[in-house]
Amino acid sequence: MIRGIGLYCDGAPRAESSSPMTVGTSFDPGDAAVLRALWDEARAAGPESFVWLGLRNADHAEMALVAEVLDLDPLLVEDALTPTQRAKVDVDDGRVTAVFKVLKYIEATSDVETGQIAVFVGPSYVLSVRLGEPGDLADMRSRLEGDTERLKAGPLAVLHGILDVVVDGYVAVAEEVAVDIEQVEEQVFSPARTDDAATIYKLKRENLEIRRAVEPLTPVAGDLLRGRLVNIPEELRPAYRDLGDHLLRVVDLSVQHDALLGTALEASRSRQAVQQNEDMRKISAWVAIVAVPTMIAGIYGMNFDVMPELHWQFGYGFALLLMAGASFTLYKMFKRSGWL
Repeated sequence: MIRGIGLYCDGAPRAESSSPMTVGTSFDPGDAAVLRALWDEARAAGPESFVWLGLRNADHAEMALVAEVLDLDPLLVEDALTPTQRAKVDVDDGRVTAVFKVLKYIEATSDVETGQIAVFVGPSYVLSVRLGEPGDLADMRSRLEGDTERLKAGPLAVLHGILDVVVDGYVAVAEEVAVDIEQVEEQVFSPARTDDAATIYKLKRENLEIRRAVEPLTPVAGDLLRGRLVNIPEELRPAYRDLGDHLLRVVDLSVQHDALLGTALEASRSRQAVQQNEDMRKISAWVAIVAVPTMIAGIYGMNFDVMPELHWQFGYGFALLLMAGASFTLYKMFKRSGWL
């Protein structure tokens, strides 16, 4: 489905051709002819001019039409349509193909939702393909269209804008997960008895989503910091270096979160073991307390005629007093030792 189309020349959007594409509809052969005309116009206008087509949840038929127009590698197109594709950036003969995982934090359920954006950048064209709900680029396109100086840098300005949205999402999700981890740590070490293992496992799963998204991009972050990823225009290099720094920050945060969650899980297990030990000590103490009067009552319940104090008029009271005294003494001893 078409999410956006634009022709940009000299840092400003130019009106589409006489047969514009319809946003919100599928990309069809007629749209392929329009795209070819826009791309020809962009190439004729100069190296900084380009056409930018945005697709969402495109199927193989739509991508085949676009790939034929822009001469895209079929294997890279297949990667763009594979939701389980590992994040990567490929540079070949001045063309850049980037596949990014897009993360979104769901506040109501504390879940991390994962989507995907593939970006194809070549001479005078940008193609972005989004899979899933997260990663809407409409606002970014509007902001970029208002930044004439940035658009003058050409297609790599769009790649930076998309990567900026993606990395900002990583940072936001990592910070939200950090807040959840702090809350779990408070629960683990609170006086109240809690079973936090399920919550910790869930957070480890959410943090794993972050790591799957950012760790494959660690080499890319290093290249961005050194300006070696592709022939980046001079005016965009500081912005790309900043993105590389943010990526490495998220990588570090995800590693730290994993370590914290592992420690919290071990602490939760240890605390559960201590609580179970305390429960067993209390049960054992009460069993011992109850065992004494039970033993005395059991002895006096035997059918013998000759027993101490059996025919004494105060024998019954003495037996009750003996049971109570022994039980109270045991109770005080267990209380003093911390078993009760």
